[in-house]
Amino acid sequence: MRRFLILLSIIFAGEIVFSLPFHITRFFRPTFLDVFALSNTQLGDIFAVYGVIATLAYFPGGLIADRFAPRNLMAFSLLATALGGIYLYSVPGDLGLKLLFGYWGLTSILFFWSAMIKATREWGADNAQGLAFGLLDGGRGFVASLFASIAVLILSLSVGTNLGNNAEGFGKVILFYSLVTALGAAAIWIFLPANSNKPSAEMPIPELARQTSRTILAVLTHLNVWLQGGIVIAAYCGYKALDNYGIYAVEVMGMTQLESAEFTTIASYSRPIAAIAAGLLVDKYTGSGVIRVLFAVLAAAFLFLAATDPSSQTIALVTANLFITFVAVYALRGVYFALLQESRVKLHSTGAAVGVISFLGFTPDIFFASITGRILDANPGFVGFQHYFLAMAAVSIIGLVLAAILVKQIRIAKGAN
Repeated sequence: MRRFLILLSIIFAGEIVFSLPFHITRFFRPTFLDVFALSNTQLGDIFAVYGVIATLAYFPGGLIADRFAPRNLMAFSLLATALGGIYLYSVPGDLGLKLLFGYWGLTSILFFWSAMIKATREWGADNAQGLAFGLLDGGRGFVASLFASIAVLILSLSVGTNLGNNAEGFGKVILFYSLVTALGAAAIWIFLPANSNKPSAEMPIPELARQTSRTILAVLTHLNVWLQGGIVIAAYCGYKALDNYGIYAVEVMGMTQLESAEFTTIASYSRPIAAIAAGLLVDKYTGSGVIRVLFAVLAAAFLFLAATDPSSQTIALVTANLFITFVAVYALRGVYFALLQESRVKLHSTGAAVGVISFLGFTPDIFFASITGRILDANPGFVGFQHYFLAMAAVSIIGLVLAAILVKQIRIAKGAN
């Protein structure tokens, strides 16, 4: 029972820590823009501050995770993030929001991300890495949907149908997410083991510096770590590609905006199922093997979408292939960190390895939207999406190649032993 509660608290905390920076603006964007008197451009600039700080925080966060217990880091991160929600409740201006989102870039990444991955890896031990990471990502998706539904109810009860002009009702949503984030800190503190990594934390400073230097060198010279970083880049590009499906549904498939929203929402519910199923397959076979299959499926689906103009004869096939890409992308997200065990990254180096992989893997946050936006704007409609899907097929093939190289490296390492 305690083992179950440990994983449940990691899943809950792993999503709720991002609720204040992301859920509020994702699920309540029109209200957020109205209450804070922002344009989409201004909000984009605010997110850019978060993105830059978060990207810079991944690697040092990994080193911190290798020294301190995940329980301490994650609980502190959640509490610090929740306190930022109190400042958000005061409705700061543009500069205040940029400072706040930069602050959240530190609290949600520097002290949390690598610690969460390490805690999940420790929970999975040697024989359940796929299940652990599959449950983590699938569970996070469910947590996001569940608490967003509660927040929508809070807002609707507060302001009725007039969602756009009631700062008081939206303030209750902010306080709700702040409270839930603080509860996440309590859950982590209660259920996670307290003694993980304790010897490292008590190590004398000179020895700690030597060990840290050795860890950094070992991670930076570990080819498998760089290959995993490339795999995450390819998979994360696939995840971000889903953001434009709503436009495709309206401009190319002829759906209404409501039908488009319904389609993407329904498809998003495949995330828990896909992530957990992929995790079980990883534990039965290998992570690298499952990931190769998923990239191959993605490449084939994207190529089909690039070649097929939706019509009355092909609309069902197009819809099916779009759904396939949702499932494959969510499955990849659920298991790509399970490769740490297969690649024989030492447990005490997990934080540093995750820091490097994440620093590389999540760089699409910086460049993906700009590049794909230009692709779509250059040729609006089906032609633009042809180019878009071809680009995504190419990225998927790159991911497939990197996974194949990783398999070869793993086999070489096994042969050497």
